[in-house]
Amino acid sequence: MLSASGKVLSINVTAIVHEGEWTGSEGRTGIDKRPVSGPVLLANEGVQGDVIIDRKVHGGYHAAVYAYAREDSDWWEKEIGQEISNGKFGENITTSGMDLTHAVIGERWGIGSTILEVSEPRIPCRVFAGFWERPSLIKDFTNAARPGTYLRIIQEGSITAGDVISLISRPSHGITIQDIFNAKSGERSKISEIAKVQQLSDEYREWAMKIASTHL
Repeated sequence: MLSASGKVLSINVTAIVHEGEWTGSEGRTGIDKRPVSGPVLLANEGVQGDVIIDRKVHGGYHAAVYAYAREDSDWWEKEIGQEISNGKFGENITTSGMDLTHAVIGERWGIGSTILEVSEPRIPCRVFAGFWERPSLIKDFTNAARPGTYLRIIQEGSITAGDVISLISRPSHGITIQDIFNAKSGERSKISEIAKVQQLSDEYREWAMKIASTHL
């Protein structure tokens, strides 16, 4: 096993299901996540106690768990001049000591009794902007390029705040969350390499291959 990389500061699940015009096509959202205590089960493509409303665009195998780094939240606090609590990004796991932006697609983490795999970046949407009451948030989030990462649940189990996050394995292809996010945002210099990454979801690989075929 490779050396430990960080720890879990908090585990966050939906505290309030909001309704309103800003909540997307379903008219409700579970984005308001707040820290909970005790062990939390990660299983069945999700986080125990969490609420996913619009499953067309959230959740599922490739986006079962969302992690965001406290270091990135601290950067945002300075950037916008307001306090940001753990879970404010809609993340299930708030990490410390992890550079999530440069996490490699397909790298695996051991947390508690689970094994999780880095899958894809979070792409901002109008629900996120509405929750923050910040109309410019989609643009701001894209420009900041600190998207956090979605994770697949490779081995189901429980995690607890304070758990060490151990880096178990890392693919050699070198394509990171930042590379995928930048490509999604229009920077296509690595699209050919991205299209070859076996650890991408079918949807992402098909998208990358399509773009790569017209980017020659």
